[in-house]
Amino acid sequence: MEPARLMSFNVRYDTATDGVHNWAHRRRLVAETVRYHDPDVVGVQEAMTHQLRELESMLPAYEWVGDPRDTAARSGEHTAVGYRRARFTAAATDTFWLSETPEAANSVGWDARHPRVATWARLHEPGADRAMVVLNTHLDHQGERARREGIKVALARLAGLVDDDVVVCCGDFNCVVGDPAHAAASDYPLPDGRHLRDSRRLAPRCHGPTTTRTDFEGLVPDMGIDHVFVSDDVEVTGWSAVTDRDDTHYASDHLPVVVDCLF
Repeated sequence: MEPARLMSFNVRYDTATDGVHNWAHRRRLVAETVRYHDPDVVGVQEAMTHQLRELESMLPAYEWVGDPRDTAARSGEHTAVGYRRARFTAAATDTFWLSETPEAANSVGWDARHPRVATWARLHEPGADRAMVVLNTHLDHQGERARREGIKVALARLAGLVDDDVVVCCGDFNCVVGDPAHAAASDYPLPDGRHLRDSRRLAPRCHGPTTTRTDFEGLVPDMGIDHVFVSDDVEVTGWSAVTDRDDTHYASDHLPVVVDCLF
């Protein structure tokens, strides 16, 4: 089995109202955090178009795929998938909307406040027996029904993509362990009899806090809302909520989640 490191990271959209914590003051720290922890695959949430372009420039080892959630806005947020270009190639990729009409660009589902999307990529590694299918998403922060129904749309699409591939589902779920959207992904049956599992449950050791939220300067307790699920044939060797920061702030209002595994 080959080792791989996965990361899910809500990088916080660029807004002037964040003041000294806005993107201009955090972008290098975000890139340095990714570079230091060196994931093979990373799913980012809330990356506006210009933020994603800056990450591309600062992290040349990665190729990025994914479309914005609002195609009418030049700065629309992405749930992009980044992968180490020296290791993988993307055989296929797509972005769809978490709504009653997933192919309808900009569609808003149920009681969501914003359009929400998921991006998937089928990654091939030369010489590997199987591909890796990665789905990255960001569920609505306001609509409980939108989270519950949106994850169903994402999981159904994921199930239709996989054969015997390694499966990864990650993102900002905007809900904690045990809430309906998290529960829907936990033990979700894949077509070949495998199931998705929360990587934290599978890890023999976990590092860092249970929360994954910050206010940039401190941790916000009881907010473990960022999750990484893997198919149950993946051996998880470690899980971490990364608390790296500089003298001023954390890199985002979310902590990145890092998962080490063998597949």
